[in-house]
Formats: sequence, structure tokens, C-alpha cells
Amino acid sequence: MSIPKNYLHDRIVLLLLSINSFLSLFGSVLILWQMSRGKGNTFLVTFRDLGGIPQYKYGRGVDFLTFILFLFFLFGLHTVLSMKVYGHHRNYSLTILGLGTLLSVLTIIVSTSLLF
Repeated sequence: MSIPKNYLHDRIVLLLLSINSFLSLFGSVLILWQMSRGKGNTFLVTFRDLGGIPQYKYGRGVDFLTFILFLFFLFGLHTVLSMKVYGHHRNYSLTILGLGTLLSVLTIIVSTSLLF
């Protein structure tokens, strides 16, 4: 795979790549920090409210390590997709990176709310 000629010279692309890489690192550090200060080895994995009857499902710490893997997989996938699309449509490439930013933020919000 070759990087398009102007891809790394585009300031908005570099800004979005920097934000996405920061969110991936920040999210992984935040998840690991919250897991280290947790109480025991069991963590709340899912919460479902079924007609006023709350159901909790507990899991191990490995379930939250998948959030970290997802953040880095997301960063890599959106970077590669935006590189491939950049040569044809710059706006589509920026949209892909922007949606990657949004999805990273949502992943961090969900993982931290489950760990609190």
C-alpha cells in the first residue's frame, strides 16, 4: 500500500490522525488505570434494565482489555481506509477519520462508565 502524495502534508488529516492517536493512548491508559484501582477481579460488563428489573453481568478484566484492542484496531483501520480513499476524495477521507474520532470517544465513554 502506498501513501498518497499529499496525505501527510494535509494539515487537517494530520490533526485528525493526532487526535485519534491521542484518544487511543488516552483511552488505553484510562482503562488500565481504572482497572488497577478496581475492587477485585470482577468488573461490571453489561447492565440491562428489563421493565424495572436491573440485570447485571459481571466479567473478568480480559473483557476490558478488548476495549483497548478495539481502540488500536479502530485507529489502524480508519487510518488505512482514509489513505486508500484520499487519492479519490479528500472529503471522504476526512469523514472517515472524523467518524473514527467519534467512535473512539464513544468507546472511552462506555468503557469508563462500566468501570465506575
